[in-house]
Amino acid sequence: MEIDKKIIDKVEKIAKKKKADFPESYIHDIADAYVRRELTDSELETLIVRVRKAYERARVEAGEAVGTVAAQSVGEPGTQMTMRTFHYAGVAELNVTLGLPRLIEIVDARKKISTPTMAIYFEDDTKEDEEFVKKLANYIGKSTVNDILKDFYINYAEMKVEAVIDEEKIKDKRLDLSEIIANIEKPFKKVVTIDGSKLTFEPAKQSLRELRLIADKVRDLQISGIKNIGKVIIRKEDEWIIHTEGSNLGDILKIDGVDKARTTTNDIHEIETVLGIEAARNAIMNEALRTLEEQGLSVDVRHIMLVADMMTSEGVVKSIGRHGISGEKSSVLARAAFEETGKHLLNASIRGEVDKLTGIIENIIIGQPIPLGTGSVGVMMKPSKTKAKTKTK
Repeated sequence: MEIDKKIIDKVEKIAKKKKADFPESYIHDIADAYVRRELTDSELETLIVRVRKAYERARVEAGEAVGTVAAQSVGEPGTQMTMRTFHYAGVAELNVTLGLPRLIEIVDARKKISTPTMAIYFEDDTKEDEEFVKKLANYIGKSTVNDILKDFYINYAEMKVEAVIDEEKIKDKRLDLSEIIANIEKPFKKVVTIDGSKLTFEPAKQSLRELRLIADKVRDLQISGIKNIGKVIIRKEDEWIIHTEGSNLGDILKIDGVDKARTTTNDIHEIETVLGIEAARNAIMNEALRTLEEQGLSVDVRHIMLVADMMTSEGVVKSIGRHGISGEKSSVLARAAFEETGKHLLNASIRGEVDKLTGIIENIIIGQPIPLGTGSVGVMMKPSKTKAKTKTK
């Protein structure tokens, strides 16, 4: 619902008066409630005061160990997740990794994930066009020669492979016969003879091994599709959506008619490359939350946000582990306490590193109070003036 700017300004003015420093989204939500519930001005003031109190209660206090709390909040539900979950994402034959293996993939920032997949949405003028969607699905999905053959025969007597293309299948897949013939001619120029839709392949060397190799090569030759994308599934929900096995966000977003704002992939590194680090941060949050929610687990989004912020704070997606965040801590003892103890201590002694003991882990190791709670406050004593005067006398 579109809210009048005058109402938003009014809410902002009252919030300022009541010393409520709200984010923009809160102002819009309060304005929406004001209009929907038909509140009076005094009720609006009461609402803002109550929201301010709840907002201040929910804020993190200075000195709170947010990292430890976030680690516990994500780790504890993680123990209740199933170890091996593969699930068909509402469509037949489309495998997606879920559960603990998916969560590990996300926090490890794996370059190659086990089941990359995309959800392709369409713009308003094409999302209801079934013919356009089917044509695009066949254009981006992987098709091989084997998918369009009517007949295929290995002739051992004459040492040749014979194949007949089924024009009905080509028509059904909305492909072009001349383009297919050109794609077949390119790699098999010297060994193929084309007569309409009949193809004959004769290997250069007359041997059974060569004959079988060429037969396999012919059947597996890709004739259409976008790189890294295999199977495609078309679904009709409120609109047409294409789900893919495999991912190539960069090439898909270049296609006319594809909704560039909603089309997404579960490959976080690809999102970083194509859309940038902020998009990758959002992807980490969305993927982690979705993985937990699918298992019926509830984790406050702020813990996930902290994990995503840590992973992307330096402009590239880093893993949480010895090759990423934990292995790059400034404290020698904190690094050594995590993994590869000997290596970290040896390297630190060679370089002459100094540990300032500012964190929690290193202070626990040496038995000092940690910089939290009472340990985060330093107490100094200032002598009174009267005592100072007495001493001088």
